Amino acid sequence: MDKFTTLTGVAAPLNITNIDTDMIIPKQYLKTIARTGLGAGLFSEMRFKEDGSENPDFVLNKPAYRGAKIIVAGENFGCGSSREHAPWALLDYGIRCVISTSFADIFYNNCFQNGVLPAKVSQEDLDKLMDDASRGANATLSVDLEKQEIRGPDGGVVKFEIDAFRKHCMLNGLDDIGLTLQKDAKIGSFEKTVGAERPWM
Repeated sequence: MDKFTTLTGVAAPLNITNIDTDMIIPKQYLKTIARTGLGAGLFSEMRFKEDGSENPDFVLNKPAYRGAKIIVAGENFGCGSSREHAPWALLDYGIRCVISTSFADIFYNNCFQNGVLPAKVSQEDLDKLMDDASRGANATLSVDLEKQEIRGPDGGVVKFEIDAFRKHCMLNGLDDIGLTLQKDAKIGSFEKTVGAERPWM
């Protein structure tokens, strides 16, 4: 997966609590196991009307937020079913970071495996960031994973906590497969030794 070091971009305010994975990517989009193309279905039941036309009231359809890279959301983001398609859809749309006070555990873990940073902040700091994100075209935030900081458009700084191992993996673009491949030489040596000692295996 791509490394995550710093990210500067427009932040879209999604001040809704308990946004579940079915809201993020509805069930009709789960027929594929491809990670691409799912951005079209991101928040589709809120982004589009029943006739398929855009809902002009939904934040990502507003001109200032069409290119958003960050979402500032209410608590318990990503609850519901454990579909990995949710972070796939966010990433395919162009969202690399979601900021909230809390995330559902499985969604939280899936984000780290797919290059999406779920940043946990206090309610007080979320309120500040939600206000920053409500500024339309001026709603630009900068996320620095190394420093664990989010900088607002007026220069204010919010800190966020992250597990050191997860941080290392994100900074270096390592998912579980990437971590395993770091041991490729040792794995190859082990297999060669075992093959020589136990040729019947």
